[in-house]
Amino acid sequence: MQNIPQVILKPLWHNNTKFVAIEFDYSNDTISNYVKAYPQVKWSNTYNTFCTYYNRTKIHELFNYFRRQKWYVNYQAFKTPIEHPKPKNILTTNKLPPINNEQKQALENFGKWLEQKRFSPNTVTTYVEVTNLFLRYMNLKHLTIISARSIEQFNYDFIYYANKSVSYQNQCISGIKHYMGFKGIVVENLDIKRPNKDKKLPTILSKPDVKLLFETTRNLKHKTLLILVYSAGLRIGEALSLKPSDIDFKRGVIHIKNAKGRKDRYTLLSVSLIPILKTYLNHYNPKIYVFEGRFGAPYTQVSARQVFKKALRNAGIKKYATLHTLRHSFATHLLEAGTDIRYIQELLGHNTPKTTMIYTHVSSTNLMDIKNPFDSL
Repeated sequence: MQNIPQVILKPLWHNNTKFVAIEFDYSNDTISNYVKAYPQVKWSNTYNTFCTYYNRTKIHELFNYFRRQKWYVNYQAFKTPIEHPKPKNILTTNKLPPINNEQKQALENFGKWLEQKRFSPNTVTTYVEVTNLFLRYMNLKHLTIISARSIEQFNYDFIYYANKSVSYQNQCISGIKHYMGFKGIVVENLDIKRPNKDKKLPTILSKPDVKLLFETTRNLKHKTLLILVYSAGLRIGEALSLKPSDIDFKRGVIHIKNAKGRKDRYTLLSVSLIPILKTYLNHYNPKIYVFEGRFGAPYTQVSARQVFKKALRNAGIKKYATLHTLRHSFATHLLEAGTDIRYIQELLGHNTPKTTMIYTHVSSTNLMDIKNPFDSL
């Protein structure tokens, strides 16, 4: 071991930013030159060490980089890291100053620019909102020029310290990058990698639970909505955008138009749902959408979620679930019934089978075939 060069990786905090300190025998020019060749490594005069920005994959990348030279890499300090103390005053939205008139006009034009690029209304709203927060953060720091440093600091102060979700962080990064594209701003040395999303498995309701959910829902409109979402595997936005003309009773299919990714698709129309759906349509006689609120206005997602929560309470189901759980349950129950996953992919409107494959991890069919070793003791 003594003749093998050793590289030590340690966490280093500077100005509320986490780095990886790279320590070794600095008199060894071979190692020194190899370290300098690693992208975005710099020498810190403050700490007298080489370092680079930390992210979730950095230790793995550095380990492989040095192991290619057959050097010993000690990263023990990252196995039991010392958490950097978080500030007492978390930066929140209400602590940010408002944007000025010039910034407000720029955001309005940014929104129109996104619309012309045919981003969905939800995406446009999200990107404008997160960029608004970034501009307000710049005002707080009295910054006038968007730089790599300002974006990295916003990402750290407003997202990481505030413990915002990974999805929200990715939305912020995307929104700011699109805003830079809109303004024609080029920032060199910008190294903000998108964090990996948590690989959480979806909640699934059993068939008996789903049946109980429908049986205890007495309101015809509510029952029809819930059954339709489950039996067709719909997103709630797709269900509320349906028009009576989208339902083909003769062919037994439902035409989903302009869904996520601006895609159309066909999905199943349950034979058992047809009499319930026809009764509902005849009773309510909707004018534009299948599900409408008062005075012909579109039924809102907030109202639909309240319907589902009430149904859960009435059915006595304690498991945490959302309306989207019905879509997950639809896919899982199809898979357990032996439906080819490629057909499930088409019914759900997924771009790739990879997205649909998550249901193989929650299906109980294969698990039931495995004999538990405890049963044979």
